[in-house]
Amino acid sequence: MSSKEQILAAVKKNKPDATGLPEHLSYPKEEINQLIEHFQQASLLNGGKTIVIKRLEEISSYLQVHFDKKLQIVSLIPELKGSLDITTILDPHDLEAVELAVLKGTWAVAENAAIWMPEENLAHRALPFIAQHLAVVIESRHLVRDMHAVYEKIKVDDPGYGVFIAGPSKTADIEQSLVIGAHGPRSMTVFLLSE
Repeated sequence: MSSKEQILAAVKKNKPDATGLPEHLSYPKEEINQLIEHFQQASLLNGGKTIVIKRLEEISSYLQVHFDKKLQIVSLIPELKGSLDITTILDPHDLEAVELAVLKGTWAVAENAAIWMPEENLAHRALPFIAQHLAVVIESRHLVRDMHAVYEKIKVDDPGYGVFIAGPSKTADIEQSLVIGAHGPRSMTVFLLSE
């Protein structure tokens, strides 16, 4: 018997018994106000901002105050008009001058402020990463406690692309100095539409 065969035989002989997977963790259900508060705190820790609104018109007012209308704004929310018609853009490279992208999220996670963005909500995969600023609209009824809960809601095995986004782009790899917007948006504002 070769030394390789001896080693493999010893490994097989001393192989530990298989252990089962742990049961799925479950937590007590939280009230919507608690989930909103946790989401706001997590968003702030991520470098983002969350604004609770009652109507979409509040977003228009906010955008008029905080963003120059002369800059390129893309909105994929029909009720909120942008200055650039995304349907005319075929090449994602043509999005390089987008100042603000306003998108709709499908699910939001209170524990880390991650928002699930499937491909059909993006128009172009590059849009949430190439825009200088990102605004995401999500309904509070689509707010869940943790990643376990959101994975029960989304279909990750569906064909196509999807991504979790949780705040503006940041890195501290360069000289251990925090840089915001190095490889994505410089800011992220979540508009949480509360019933």
